Amino acid sequence: MASFNKFKNVLMLAFDWILYGAAGVAGHCRVTVAQPRFQQADSSTNVTLPCSFSASGCSSSQPEVLWFRFLTNTHQDLCTPGCTDHQKYKVHSSESNILLQIKDLTEDDSAVYICGIAFSDSESPLSKQTGDGTVLTVTGSGKQLSHGKLISMIIASSLLFLYSSAVLISFVVYKV
Repeated sequence: MASFNKFKNVLMLAFDWILYGAAGVAGHCRVTVAQPRFQQADSSTNVTLPCSFSASGCSSSQPEVLWFRFLTNTHQDLCTPGCTDHQKYKVHSSESNILLQIKDLTEDDSAVYICGIAFSDSESPLSKQTGDGTVLTVTGSGKQLSHGKLISMIIASSLLFLYSSAVLISFVVYKV
């Protein structure tokens, strides 16, 4: 977790450096960002990760929205602000809610997803903030059984049937 916090601090510095705009229109702009801590989804489906923010003292311009993901040892820019893979990622926004839609999930999509909001026309250091991140865990779909799991289930069911039959027969034999 310590490496994630270090990464988050470095990400914030890079975030400020990338988006630090011209002289600020709103010098006392303050942004707060909130994300759910955890979300779970099945593979081969779509998932939507929510991010909400509030802004006070900021200009009326639309903020820039950024999404990153933190993998085991690296990070990946997903939408900064345009999405790198338009087929897989799409951002939907309304007033103070930002949603990242991820299509065709696989277990490789399990990661920490971080939402960032920036009013780049402000000089205030609080005008550019990220959420704490959402840990997305993608599990197998459950609709499909692998060949090995299917064979294991058949063997277990057969053994259970044989055991139940032996118990029933022993009751019948000793009862008579």
